[in-house]
Amino acid sequence: MSQTFKDRCLVIHGGSGAIGGAVSRAFAREGARVFITGRNRARLDAAVQAIVAEGGRAEAAVVDALDEQAMVRHAGEVAERAGGIDIALNAIGILHVQGTPLSALSLEDFFVPVHAYTRSPFLTAKAVAPHMAKRGGGVILSVSTPASRLPGPGYLGHAVACAGVEALSRHMAGELAAFNIRTVCIRSHAIPEAAFGGSHSYEVFRPAAESMGITVEQMLADKPAGLLVKRLPSLDQMAAAALFAASEGAGAMTGAVLNLSGGVTLD
Repeated sequence: MSQTFKDRCLVIHGGSGAIGGAVSRAFAREGARVFITGRNRARLDAAVQAIVAEGGRAEAAVVDALDEQAMVRHAGEVAERAGGIDIALNAIGILHVQGTPLSALSLEDFFVPVHAYTRSPFLTAKAVAPHMAKRGGGVILSVSTPASRLPGPGYLGHAVACAGVEALSRHMAGELAAFNIRTVCIRSHAIPEAAFGGSHSYEVFRPAAESMGITVEQMLADKPAGLLVKRLPSLDQMAAAALFAASEGAGAMTGAVLNLSGGVTLD
């Protein structure tokens, strides 16, 4: 345990999910004090227990990441307990329509991911930035996928949502630079470990797989076309990317997109 982030305060919205959980554990191993949120108390408690079992420090709170007042209130409580906030990651996941072409996609279904995946990172930044500024700086991390750079069909809402998350991260870099706050978005392709076992990701991918007449396992095992490295990213790689983005080693990086797409996208 190198303790690179010893006593740093990390807030993760969606911390009980596969990605949020992996990142939480990685930062806890590096000495960070981790505060995770989600909507399922049992899953949050399990995530905290996993961190504590490894000798880390973690606390959990049930917070709706789409509720502005709840997000601001939680950030204030964390900052008071920990003396400030250094790093924040939004890794929430929602169930939404995938695999439906434009001709069959309703306006309401189209906007579900657009609304959730742009609203929540915006609220994360609004909630934590004032506390980071008081601390003298910080890092705000977000997550997207290659969907915004790939042609359809079937992923309209998700593609627009990912483009919005990346644009938000880039624009905030300019707004928050005066407060020494950096922003980095991690663009990850599908992570097989996060999509098995009846998880949120599994349910998101399932309609698309069924439209192709295959299972989610088969869809990911076959590897998406265009992978230059011939393998999908892992949870460990996702966590390592987050650690690097928040580290002093990436201190000159802001408004950037870390590309874990396997080469499907090159920008």
